[in-house]
Amino acid sequence: MIDKDRDLILDLKTEGKRDLAFSLLVQTYQQRLYWHIRKIVVSHDDADDLMQNVFIKVWKNIDSFREDSSLFTWLFRIATNESLSFLQQKKRRNILSNDGISEYLVETYESDAHFEGEELQKRLQLAVLKLPEKQRLVFNMKYYDEMKYEEIAEILKTSVGALKASYHHAVKKIEAHFEGE
Repeated sequence: MIDKDRDLILDLKTEGKRDLAFSLLVQTYQQRLYWHIRKIVVSHDDADDLMQNVFIKVWKNIDSFREDSSLFTWLFRIATNESLSFLQQKKRRNILSNDGISEYLVETYESDAHFEGEELQKRLQLAVLKLPEKQRLVFNMKYYDEMKYEEIAEILKTSVGALKASYHHAVKKIEAHFEGE
């Protein structure tokens, strides 16, 4: 673990230093976590709400953080779980199938005024949104977040081999999507 993170964790667990340390934590990780969440749930407003939930959970649970993983991994695991739980709630409320989640994400993406970018980027994002959930997560974390397979494995609590297979399948499906256009 990085010394800076170790010091931050210690300060987060120390009564008189907690508020300042939490502000530093938010400042350090907010942007990366926001974009990670945003790639999962697509909607800017939902991502903002989920960001708040993530930081509330961190605030409430920092004392029970055992430091088995890095602070970065722990934060991303919380963000990923919050985002996936949100999509599961959407699925239950709207009685959507797994395909329905992809359709919902595509519709959200296409109607969101906050998304900008070149046509090629938009086509790639639409192809990614059509992937099954695990492949979509792995692709986003590897391709966009440039995480190592070991970090992703720790966040998603799965094996590196399974992640490599998921990433490979995701890339093949995206390539097929572009070839089929």
